[in-house]
Amino acid sequence: MTEVVHTPRVFSGIQPSGGLTLGNYLGAIKRFVDMQESGVETLYCMVDLHAITVWQDPADLRHNTRELAAGYIAAGLDPTKSILFNQSQVSAHAELGWIFNCVARMGWMKRMTQFKDKAGKNAENASLGLFGYPALMAADILIYHSTHVPVGEDQKQHLELTRDVATKFNHDFGVDFFPITEPVIEGAATRVMSLRDGSKKMSKSDPSDASRINMTDDAETIAKKIRKAKTDPDALPSEADGLKERHEARNLVNIFAALSDQSVDAVLADVGGKQFSEFKPMLVDLAVEKLSPISTEMARLMNDPAEIDRILGEGSNRARTIANPILQKTYDIVGMIRS
Repeated sequence: MTEVVHTPRVFSGIQPSGGLTLGNYLGAIKRFVDMQESGVETLYCMVDLHAITVWQDPADLRHNTRELAAGYIAAGLDPTKSILFNQSQVSAHAELGWIFNCVARMGWMKRMTQFKDKAGKNAENASLGLFGYPALMAADILIYHSTHVPVGEDQKQHLELTRDVATKFNHDFGVDFFPITEPVIEGAATRVMSLRDGSKKMSKSDPSDASRINMTDDAETIAKKIRKAKTDPDALPSEADGLKERHEARNLVNIFAALSDQSVDAVLADVGGKQFSEFKPMLVDLAVEKLSPISTEMARLMNDPAEIDRILGEGSNRARTIANPILQKTYDIVGMIRS
């Protein structure tokens, strides 16, 4: 079997389930922009089919999809450089997803920790879509023969399943067709924690709005939340090892490092020995400088939903030109007759 060399291509997506946070920006969108600027072909998706694995109000889903698109663009994703689209406009995702449902094994799905977390104790009432989510995620990635996917730690298991699906498909049909996609997990703040409890992930579902920075927050709100963020009484250390058991301190330093494009060690070399009364104003200034232009631009874009829809329509057309030939070849490999 001749090995196929796949052109480097990056794919990733975020669910439009509402409430973009600083965690989404630092853990994903900011890295999406960096990859876009690296010159590799990039596709970034609003994965609305995944969103409906739990019930969504239709009006909210439309709003959240547009808001996520606005967040992508405001953060620096350029529709002329990256392909920006919503998943449901490219039917090849769902079609390949069905084929992968037939390739993936039940045992693989049952091991997915995210299903267990989301379904909770009453798994029998969870949707079949939620259970089969990883097969559709594999299709999202492989329908473009994506070679790299920037993911957070919480999605790493799903990407491992994507690699398993690709390997099994290639083996079952005696082909070297789907690439074995590589995860890209990097950056100082790939996992941003709550401003109220540094041991918990920053989440839009947290009852306390003070626990997170929303990407729609204005400069005053951003500053207020950082000033009130939980800390400890000790001075900042000069090396990263000194943050090991200091969850809140580590979180704020990670955020500063990610926003300033520095390593944690470089930040601590500068601020080691400072109290939080000195460090927090530095973080406020940096966060407002970096984030308030994004929230301002998001608000401007949301005032013109027709323009957002136009961008998503154009992106979907471009995505289909890549996906459809790969889907057609997949059907041919599987043995489907297609006129």
